[in-house]
Amino acid sequence: MTGRLSGKATIVTGAASGIGRASALLFAKEGARLLIADRAEEGLNQTLEMIQDAGHAASALAMDAGSEPDVKRLVDTATREFGRLDVVYANAGISGGMTTLGDVTVENFAEILRVNVIGVFLAIKYASTIMVGQGGGSIICTASVGGLRANAGNVPYSASKAAVISLAQTSANALIGTGVRVNAICPGLIETGMTKPLFDHARSRGTEGKIGQLNALQRSGRPEEIAAMALFLASDDASYVNGQAYAVDGGLSSTHPFAKPRK
Repeated sequence: MTGRLSGKATIVTGAASGIGRASALLFAKEGARLLIADRAEEGLNQTLEMIQDAGHAASALAMDAGSEPDVKRLVDTATREFGRLDVVYANAGISGGMTTLGDVTVENFAEILRVNVIGVFLAIKYASTIMVGQGGGSIICTASVGGLRANAGNVPYSASKAAVISLAQTSANALIGTGVRVNAICPGLIETGMTKPLFDHARSRGTEGKIGQLNALQRSGRPEEIAAMALFLASDDASYVNGQAYAVDGGLSSTHPFAKPRK
């Protein structure tokens, strides 16, 4: 039985941990020919070992997702290694910490935009060039519910993720008629390396049970649940899905603020 990504030449960035690692493991299981990337080499190598220990093949490349030479090198490496490029999951991103509006510096804001927005733009730019030439492909971007509405991230992070959603929409239309699909995923509260301080703080206070209480499922999400959406968008099952931003957030973005009814 073949997997849903059987034989597809695939790149996953931000693969050293969290959503990127979960997606890389799932993509490999589903038959992708896989090149994983991250600037955190130790975590990247750990992900590679996990894929190989599961009996799958992959290769890894340390790179900075917000660097144009590095992104070009990543796409060139995949194309040279696989002979084509079918899927790119531009997942790499940074949060910038828990800074308040008044504490955000221009330098901090610029770095978040460089990685989260310019990085996604570069992935789309260089991947789509290859995909257009071969008649199609799927590009997936990690945005956030913070890019949909306020109070799900700090100001620069949320602004950057709103830009990612716009990039998915505008790029899909800039690539009209090429067969290249561009979509975004908007995760809710997922336990990853990026959100670890929040989870650790809640556990230290004994309030872990309140994590995720504002969404309809009343829990946080797992990286594997985002990976499942990424797999769908990468696969031929999503062949008519383009220019969309999917919230995977337990229902958080479906409602206005409310007080939980008392029992």
